[in-house]
Parts: sequence; structure tokens; C-alpha cells
Amino acid sequence: VEGAIEVVLLRLTAEGGAVGWGEAAPWVVFTGSPEATLHALHRHIRPHVVGRKLKDRAAIMADAAHAVAHATEAKAALETALLDVTGHAVGLPVHALLGGKCRDEIALSCSIANPDWAADRQLLQRLHADGVRIVKLKTGFKGHAFDLMRLEEIRRDWPQVAIRVDYNQGLQPHEAIARLPEVAAFKPDFIEQPVAAANLTTMARLRARIDVPLLADESVFGPEDLMRAIEAGACDGISVKIMKAGGLMRAQSVARMADRLQFTPAVAEAFVRALEQQSGFRHGEVDMRVAARRAGFPALLFHDPEDRSSPFHNSELIAAEWAGARIVPCPGRGHLRILSTPYVHQQTADFFTARR
Repeated sequence: VEGAIEVVLLRLTAEGGAVGWGEAAPWVVFTGSPEATLHALHRHIRPHVVGRKLKDRAAIMADAAHAVAHATEAKAALETALLDVTGHAVGLPVHALLGGKCRDEIALSCSIANPDWAADRQLLQRLHADGVRIVKLKTGFKGHAFDLMRLEEIRRDWPQVAIRVDYNQGLQPHEAIARLPEVAAFKPDFIEQPVAAANLTTMARLRARIDVPLLADESVFGPEDLMRAIEAGACDGISVKIMKAGGLMRAQSVARMADRLQFTPAVAEAFVRALEQQSGFRHGEVDMRVAARRAGFPALLFHDPEDRSSPFHNSELIAAEWAGARIVPCPGRGHLRILSTPYVHQQTADFFTARR
């Protein structure tokens, strides 16, 4: 049926009569098929659910994780249904079971993915009239010139609309390296998954070439994938999806890790070791303001004013004690993207060239 989607709905009924619903929305080229999801739920997961207590939700999910490999949509449907039935049983909304509500509204983003650009222009007009101000432009399926043309027209005709670009693994490495700088020139909010999920090396190369955040989607399903992506330096952010992660709780874990993890252990160890060798101070025993007073050389302090990992005020305190230190604000670059920012590279090169 044209325009139809295939989903799997799961209903759990507690002994007291409370009912909870879960949904699996698989996409065959991404996560799996409805048939595989139904089979995983009925044959492999069901025996670990029937007769269990609602309070044992974590244990049930752990058993489901070991009962069948992958099948993340089936596990997401199970956890959603468990949370739903628990919420009905205790009289609480699901968000209260997950730690509380964070916001009342979220901005709507709509995908622009039609090879018929005239039809998508009409869609954009309707979306704009409805107040939608974010679009995700699907790219890489009809040639680079088509992508650039659409970016140019959206920027020209709907300047208030934020653009996000998503290739869905649609490019070969050589194509991505050649094309992404031109796409980045339109300043989209981010560029998502330009190459195959496993190609973290190319993702890292691309990240160093563009001054736009690079997102991983298909490359990161769960926390384990996130660690590999971070260690490879493959992305500035990730797309967190319940169907990929295998449930709301694992999706929360992925989001928290992405928010909190900075250096990988190996990089952190090398950084600290180099710092100790150069400074003569041992890590953990240093008040940087004291160290700054002893520094006999000028310095540049690159810092994002909105950095959530290290407050901007820390650099201000250090600069106040460090003769010859200058703060270079790097808005929008976060804690790690500063290292891949072209104007930071240029300022650093100019700084050292002037002191030869």
C-alpha cells in the first residue's frame, strides 16, 4: 500500500489488568525487518517475560539482551511496553520512571528526500507556513549538483530555516572527501553519516577537513559503538535513536556518554604524561593559577564560552595570572572540536611564527 509503514505492536498485560504498549519501527536497510522483530519477540524474548514481576524490568531486559543477538527494535518495544504497563500500574507517566521530564516542547525537524525537487519545494512551502524551521536534507542519492542546487535554493528562499544534511552512508570515501567541503560552505547545523558505518577512518579524515559538526548515525547503535567512534575521532556528535540502542534506557546511556566523555583513556594518558614532562608538575597536584604565575612565556588559551565540560571562567582565571596569555573564544566548538577548527590552526601557526 503506497504510503503505508510496517510496524510491530507489542501488548503486555499485568495480572492486575494494567496494559502497556510498545512499538517496533524497523527499517530493513538500517536495523531489521518486521518479520525478524516479531520472531525475536515471540520465540526468543517471550519466555523471559511471561510470569516475571514488573519491578524486575532491568533483569528482564538483561535476559532479553542475551536471549537474541541484535534485534534492537524488539528489545525497544519490550522495554517501552514494560515502562508503559508499570506507569499505569503505579499511576506515573513514563518520563517520571526515566528520571523526570526535561522539556515541554521540542522543535520539529522534517526530512526533504524527494528526487522530485518541485514537489519538495511545495512541501517546504507548507512546512514553513506551519512554522517548521528545521529540515533534514537527504543527500547523495541523485548527484552532487542536485544536492548543491537544493542547498542553494533553501538558503536563498527560506533563510530562516536551519538545514541538516544526511547522506545515510551514500558516498564512497573519495566522493565524500571531494564533496563535503562544498556542502559545509552552506553552514548546515551538521553533516550526518556520509560514508559506510564501519569506515571510521574516513569519518575522522572528513571531520578534520570541514568546519561543520560531523554526526555519526549508522556508525553508533549502542555504548560500545560510541566508544569505538570516540577512539577513532570519527565524529562530533551522534544520532541517538531508541530503535538502534535497543530501548530508552540504553539510549539514555548513549546520550549521557556522548555528553560526558571527552578524551579516550589512551589519549588522556598521553596528554597528561606530556604535560607532566613539559611542566615539571604532577597531574592532580597542580593549581593552574599557581603554574601560570611561574610561566615565563606567552600563551594562547582556546576556549568555547559555552563549554559544558570546563567553564570559560576557568580560562579567565588562568589568564589573569599568566603574563602574556590571551584567550581566544571559540563559540560553538565545544570541548573537543576546537582541535579541528581551521582558524585555531591558523592562529596557532601565526602565534609560533611570530616568535621564531
